[in-house]
Amino acid sequence: MALLGTFDLAGGAGEPVDYRRVLASHGVARLAPLRVDVAGRVLETTIGAGGTVRTIVMREASPGRVDVEVTGRAPGDRARRGLLETARHILRLDEDLSDFYALCASDETLSWVTTGAGRLIRSPSVFEDVVKTICTTNCAWSATVRMADALVRELGDAAPGGRRAFPGPEAMAAAGTEFYREVARAGYRGPYLLTLARDVADGRVDLEALADPELPDAEVEKRLLALPGIGPYAAAHIMLISLGRYGRLVLDSWTRPTYAALCGRPTADRAIEHQFRRYGRYAGLAFWLRLTENWLDRET
Repeated sequence: MALLGTFDLAGGAGEPVDYRRVLASHGVARLAPLRVDVAGRVLETTIGAGGTVRTIVMREASPGRVDVEVTGRAPGDRARRGLLETARHILRLDEDLSDFYALCASDETLSWVTTGAGRLIRSPSVFEDVVKTICTTNCAWSATVRMADALVRELGDAAPGGRRAFPGPEAMAAAGTEFYREVARAGYRGPYLLTLARDVADGRVDLEALADPELPDAEVEKRLLALPGIGPYAAAHIMLISLGRYGRLVLDSWTRPTYAALCGRPTADRAIEHQFRRYGRYAGLAFWLRLTENWLDRET
């Protein structure tokens, strides 16, 4: 392993970052090629940067600091800069959550967040998060893991050491229908994934443009809903974990009963949205953290 660099664990406005909370932020962060070790405070993934594919390890080796290491020989300056930039992107270290923390400070159910929670791991590309979200729809988690593993194992480029990156749209577009039916066993999602990959590879759809902060949330949601396989749940999920647009609540077959258990009674979607309205553009993030407060205890 070669050391690429070291980051201070601080947000865009200097707010604290609890690295364990970042690692335990959501389930999609555990899909290939990501590997999470909350107790060991380690995040590993394989990515492409500067024309090469490398496996990087982001480790909190000392309190408040993350070392970024790379397998194999140290890369050249261009690749090193690209890998470090991608590592910061994945950890969202440039994102400013200070306004959100100010809102949480006066809420006894979410005041714990201000010690450094709320940063959600994201993939290097919006495309990867969209694909993974489609793989979560209407199926058991084991099926989601199987689909993601197959995409990486069969279509991803290999790094030194043998780990593979998530495939780009060109590789997924070239795979063909049989791969999605027989290998990934994606079911009805297969045609959606293939159409999406072809549209992105051919330039008909630009998913990375959705990260443009000048785009209104309503326009981003509209473009997401126009994609094959994306409904209201998936659009809200992508906006939450990938795009840092936290105004929509992720309401699905897990979040609804989990919130009902916390409240002691079932609650209609409209009532849930009303209860988190005070958080404005952070309503969806506040809702997600309310549901996942005990995840760190479960992991450690």
